[in-house]
Amino acid sequence: MRKLEIDWTRCDGHGLCATLLPDDVTLDEWGFPVLTGAPVTAGELANARRAVLACPTLALRLSGL
Repeated sequence: MRKLEIDWTRCDGHGLCATLLPDDVTLDEWGFPVLTGAPVTAGELANARRAVLACPTLALRLSGL
């Protein structure tokens, strides 16, 4: 089971993760991501990987197998 995680010491609130994964990530009133906490499905895995790679501060990561 894979899940998205955010390293809050790195996140600057660019919002790319919410753009690439709108079903799993929303933005709070300050523009920082809020994760649903749901596991990443097989159908979402490619977009989740893109979001991790697109994060300009390397704050987003996939955990699990």
